[in-house]
Amino acid sequence: MQTVTLIPGDGIGVETSAAMQRVVEASGAAIDWEIAPAGEACIAEFGTPLPDSTLEACRRNGVAIKGPVTTPVGTGFRSVNVALRKELGLYVCLRPVVSLPGVGSRYEDVDLVIVRENSEDLYAGVEFEEGSDGAARLISLCEDEGAGIIRSDSGISIKAISRTASQRIVRWAFEYALANGRHKVTAVHKANIMKHSDGLFLAEARAVAAEYAGRVEFDDKIVDAFCMNMVIDPQQFDVVVFPNLYGDIASDLAAGLVGGLGLAPGANIGDDCAVFEAVHGSAPDIAGQDKANPTAQILSAAMMLDHIGQRRAAERIRRAIRSVYARGECLTGDIRWASGSDLPAARCSEFTDNLIETMEAEA
Repeated sequence: MQTVTLIPGDGIGVETSAAMQRVVEASGAAIDWEIAPAGEACIAEFGTPLPDSTLEACRRNGVAIKGPVTTPVGTGFRSVNVALRKELGLYVCLRPVVSLPGVGSRYEDVDLVIVRENSEDLYAGVEFEEGSDGAARLISLCEDEGAGIIRSDSGISIKAISRTASQRIVRWAFEYALANGRHKVTAVHKANIMKHSDGLFLAEARAVAAEYAGRVEFDDKIVDAFCMNMVIDPQQFDVVVFPNLYGDIASDLAAGLVGGLGLAPGANIGDDCAVFEAVHGSAPDIAGQDKANPTAQILSAAMMLDHIGQRRAAERIRRAIRSVYARGECLTGDIRWASGSDLPAARCSEFTDNLIETMEAEA
């Protein structure tokens, strides 16, 4: 029996987390849930959206699964997702992108994996507010060093990329490829412009790739060319490794090729802990209406089961999801809209019931 920290999140996270629990339990997985809160509702009680007790539960159990959590745009508290990654040392963001039947997306046979560095780059959150003393000192430093002129009314975010983190994430991508029967790793960058940050990432990627020569192929792509090639022919990519910001953007782009964020699972992994999560947001506009698509969180749970060695249960879940989507009789509204189907949209609870019935029938 594995104890797993469950962070339901807020918005539709409450519904998708409940659906995920039901499916995992029906799969025969040996899981004991420890519920831990995070999100907007925690602020009144704990003074923070991420209580220390939740972090401690993640550390103690070593594995967690999280529903989406609201992050205000431009104001309010910092992202809970970013804070979890930082506090727990989750330096890998893993996002498989796989086509499902019956979705009506532009591509039918996408099967690639995005590996994103989680600990640095612009997403590390090293920022200086416009008008602050720190921003003024940085502006003066850049001018004094001849690095360039920054307008005095600028807010500043620091993009730092290290040899240590670059080597670590690229090596992780290669080891993942070997362990999962993948054949090629592509490193994505903007080294032609940002020579001292992305250039360092590319140099380290090439050095690590040399260690795997003859076992795993390697190439690299400038990020804008990568995006164009993804749209033209996503099948050319296998495992793709990114610095933080590009990986975040590209993973959403990739999800759009196979039907959207409602189908996109993810994981954040470190040396001592892993947190699994759906890629999509908390969608507060439909929260509590039983309309959410729980597929992404359920697929994230399947990734979690693989991670803890319960692969049979994970495969039961994935096989049932493919069957439900292939039949096309009980799919949520986001998929109905995307596929142009005139069948009525299933509720989150109805989809979950159908998935569990399918799993039991295929046992």
